[in-house]
Amino acid sequence: MGARPDIGSIRTGSELRKWYWRKDELVAHARDLGIKTGAGKFVILDRIAHFLDTGERALPTDTEPRPKSNFDWRNAPLSPATKITDNYKNTQNVRAFFQSEVGAHFRFNIALMDWMKDNVGRTLADACEAYRAIQAQSNAPGFKTKIKSHNQFNQYTRDFLQDNPELGMVDVRRVWALKIKLPSSDGRHVYKRSDLQLSEKG
Repeated sequence: MGARPDIGSIRTGSELRKWYWRKDELVAHARDLGIKTGAGKFVILDRIAHFLDTGERALPTDTEPRPKSNFDWRNAPLSPATKITDNYKNTQNVRAFFQSEVGAHFRFNIALMDWMKDNVGRTLADACEAYRAIQAQSNAPGFKTKIKSHNQFNQYTRDFLQDNPELGMVDVRRVWALKIKLPSSDGRHVYKRSDLQLSEKG
C-alpha cells in the first residue's frame, strides 16, 4: 500500500484525504500555500483539498454570515423565557442560570452544546428540559456517549478495547501509530482485528 507521502508532494484533494494528518501538519502546509489556518482541523483539510482541486484558497463556507443577534450572554439577566440566539455562548452567567434551575451539579456537556446550537429560537426552559433528558439518558445502564465522526482516535480506541479487553492504551497507541501510516479509501481509519498484525516492517 506504500508509506504515507510527504504532504507537499500531494497534488489532488482525493489523495490528501486518503491519509491521516495531524492538525499541526495541516496548519504548516496551509501556511506554505497561503491558505487561512483558522478553524478546526477538518476545515483546514477541506481548504487544502479544495485548493488542490480548484486553485481557490478559500471555501464557500468561509464567507458565512455573522450572527444577527447581539444578545449579551455574559451579563444579561436570564430567565426560563429567554430565547436562545444565534450568537449563544457558554458563559458563567449561563452556568449560574442552569445551576439555579436544574441544580448545583450542572455541568456543560457536548450533547447540550449541540442542542443549543440546533435550537435557536427556543427558550432556556426548553434547554433545561433537554439537559434533564440528556442526564437521564447518560445514567441509563449500558449508555455510551456518541463519538463524533471526526474523532477517529476515540472511536478507534473504543472499538479496539471492546474487541481486546485484555489489552490497554499502550497497545492502542502502538497499533494506531502503525494504522495511520496507511491510506484508506475515504480517509477514515477504522479498527479491524487484523490491525493487531501490523508491524513496523509493513
